Amino acid sequence: MGLLDDKVVLVNGGSQGVGAAIARAAVREGAVVAVTGRRPEPGEALVQELTAAGGKALYVRADLSDAEQARASVARVVQTYGRVDCLVNSAGLTSRGTLLDTTPELFDQHIGINLKGPFFAMQAAVADMVGREAPGTIVNIITSSAHGGQPFLAPYVAAKAGLIGLTRNAAHAHRWDRVRINGLNIGWTATEGEDATQKAFHGAGDDWRDEAAAKLPMGKLGQPDEIADFVVFLLSDRSGVVTGSVIDWDQNVLGGLD
Repeated sequence: MGLLDDKVVLVNGGSQGVGAAIARAAVREGAVVAVTGRRPEPGEALVQELTAAGGKALYVRADLSDAEQARASVARVVQTYGRVDCLVNSAGLTSRGTLLDTTPELFDQHIGINLKGPFFAMQAAVADMVGREAPGTIVNIITSSAHGGQPFLAPYVAAKAGLIGLTRNAAHAHRWDRVRINGLNIGWTATEGEDATQKAFHGAGDDWRDEAAAKLPMGKLGQPDEIADFVVFLLSDRSGVVTGSVIDWDQNVLGGLD
């Protein structure tokens, strides 16, 4: 018996990085999985990988910064599989901007991907769950930077801090519907997207992961597969009645000082 046997799981932003790891873990635990992303190539490649391993998976092309496409991604899954039992919002934009140099356009991009997309995907998923009078679970991938973050992450922090508030608000609003909604504040994680970001914005070389790991308490960056296992637990019945929790999944302790 897998933790997600017979569950239909939608992973928004699931074609690479943490989202792809969550999709793999969910299939391993018995779920039918749909993943969304803007670029078909990695999304379709992941679906081929999952189906070749004996799973059932679907790729849905969607720009989640567009509210209608975010809602339509849920509708496509419901049309294909009859329902959505679990939703993971893992899409994220981490392009840099400070309070002083962030343009309205950059700010809107961050709000679109990091807050508006999750809002309207949750709206559609919860509507399906409530309409069927069925329980459901949602996990939002947030960031430890939402507690304040670096100066060059101003629009990112603003949007992700909003997602923390949304997570708690929606969890409170729908607790009597037996829809559990939680969030995960992940720390610095080794993903394809982070590799591109480090090289594009910080001039990092190919060995940046090793250099970064040496400066971290556990001697390594966060690993997508470890995050995925934790997300699967939160999606599953094994996490019990927990809702409205935003968990710091990081090796640095908030408030701790050296």
